[in-house]
Amino acid sequence: MRKSSAWTMALALGVGSLGGGAVPAAAAGPSSRWASWLGSAATVQATTLKQVRAMIGADTGAAATLTGKGVGVALIDTGVAPVSGLPAAQIVNGPDLSMESQASDLRYLDTFGHGTHMAGIIVGNDTATGTKGLAPGAKLTSIKVGTANGAVDVTQVIAAVDWVVKHRNDDPANPIKVINLSYGSGGTPNTWNDPLGFAVEKAWQAGIVVVAAAGNDGNGAGSLANPASDDYVLTVGAADTKGTVSAADDQLTTFTNLGVGGKQINVLAPGVSILSLRDPGSYIDTYNPGARSGETLFRGSGTSQAAAVTSAAVALLLQAKPSATPDQIKNWLVKGSVRVPNGLAATLGLQEISVNGALARTTVVTPAQAWTRSNGAGTLDNSRGDSRLMMDNAPLSGQRSVWGNLPGTTWAARSASGTSWAGGVWMGNRLAGDGWTGTSWASRTWAAAAWSDSAPWSANSAWNDSSWTGRRWTGRSWTAGTWSGRSWSSDDWSSASWS
Repeated sequence: MRKSSAWTMALALGVGSLGGGAVPAAAAGPSSRWASWLGSAATVQATTLKQVRAMIGADTGAAATLTGKGVGVALIDTGVAPVSGLPAAQIVNGPDLSMESQASDLRYLDTFGHGTHMAGIIVGNDTATGTKGLAPGAKLTSIKVGTANGAVDVTQVIAAVDWVVKHRNDDPANPIKVINLSYGSGGTPNTWNDPLGFAVEKAWQAGIVVVAAAGNDGNGAGSLANPASDDYVLTVGAADTKGTVSAADDQLTTFTNLGVGGKQINVLAPGVSILSLRDPGSYIDTYNPGARSGETLFRGSGTSQAAAVTSAAVALLLQAKPSATPDQIKNWLVKGSVRVPNGLAATLGLQEISVNGALARTTVVTPAQAWTRSNGAGTLDNSRGDSRLMMDNAPLSGQRSVWGNLPGTTWAARSASGTSWAGGVWMGNRLAGDGWTGTSWASRTWAAAAWSDSAPWSANSAWNDSSWTGRRWTGRSWTAGTWSGRSWSSDDWSSASWS
C-alpha cells in the first residue's frame, strides 16, 4: 500500500479529517497481519473493557483492587492521540522515531489510530462512557515508530527497544517493567542470531516483561510473527470469547498465527471486537466508520488487542509483586491460566490468562528460562522478511537502518553494554534531542531533533542522496518520494479487524 502525496491529515488535538486522495485499495479490505476487516459492527458483538477485566480474572479476589500503580508500560506503536479518554498525567512521550517525527504538527501523535486503541486498553479513562483501562494506574510511555500509512522498518523497532532499556528507570516511581509490542514483521529468522530477538531478549534480561502479539496471518500461517517467535518473550494469541465472561464457549480465533514446530503461543487473551478509545480523524477511524461506538469508543479485533490486554495484566501482577522477574511473571501467567475447552485451542492445550490464577501461583518456585539466546549477528533482512520499507519503489535492505549503516556485531555489542544510545544519538545517528525537554500534551516529553539531510541507506540509487529537506512533510503530506511497506493496513503490525 502506498501513501499518496496528495493525502492530507488535519489533526487538532487528535481530532480531524483525512482527505485529498483516493482511498488506497488495501483500505477496503486487505488480507493481512495488521488489519483484515473480518466482519462488521452489525454482526460482531462488542466487548467492553469491564467485561474483559472479568474475563481475565481481575475483577474479584486479590486482583480486584489492583490498578497497575507504580508500574511503567512502554508502548512501541503508532503514537498516542490526546483524546479525552487518555489522562495526560498517565502518559509520557518518549522519542518519536517515525518518519512523521520530522513534522512538528505530526510528532508524537497517532495518525493511524492503533496506538491510541492499545493505550486505551491499558490506561484509558473515558469519563463520557465510564470506560476504564485494565491498568489505569500504570504510567504509559509511548515510543512512536509508525506513521499514518504504516511506514516502519524493523530497525526503528530495535532502536525503540534499546531506548526503553536505557531509560527504564528515568521515573523511579514508575519504572518501565513492561513493553507492549503489538507488532510483528514477516521475518522468520534463526532465533539464535536474530537482531530483533536480541533486542527484546536484552530488555527481558534487564527486568522488562516483553509482551508480543502472535500475528494475524491465520492458524495456517506456519510461523509466529517476529519477535513473538522468540522463546523468551510472552507470546499472546487472541481468544474469541463470544462476549461471555465464562471460558466455556471460548475458542481460538481463526486469524491468530500458529507455528509449525518451534515456539508456540504462550497464552491467549480476549481479542475480538474490543471496545477501546477512538482516535477521530485517524486512518482507521476514517476508513472504518462502522467500528465507531458513540463519539469516543472504537471496536478492534486482533492479537494486538490481546497483547495489550496481557500487558495490562502484567502491570497488575507487578503492582502486587514488584520484585518479580520476567521469568516469574511469564510462568505465573502461563501456569495460572484457564483452559479453553473448544476446537483447536483444546487440541493444542491453549489457555487464557487469569490474573487471580497467576497470583495464586506466586508462592510456587519458578525455574529460570534457559533457551539459547540470540547473539544479534544475523541479518536485518532475515528479521524483516517481506516487511520492507519502500521509497520510490526501492526497498530498504541489507545491514542498514532508516538512518544509516548498522553492522550487526557492532550494534549487538553496544546494545548489550547499554551504549547504543547516547542522549538522542543512536548508533552514531542523531534521532532525537538529548533529554526530557520536549513539549507535547503528555505529562513529560523527550526532545525532538532534525534528522541528517543525507543518509547512505542503500546501494540502490533510489535511496541515495535522499535528504529530509527534500523528502519531508509540508502541509501534512509527503511531497517527494512515497513511503510504503507492509503497512498498518497491510501486513506490518498485529491486529485483525476494526469492526
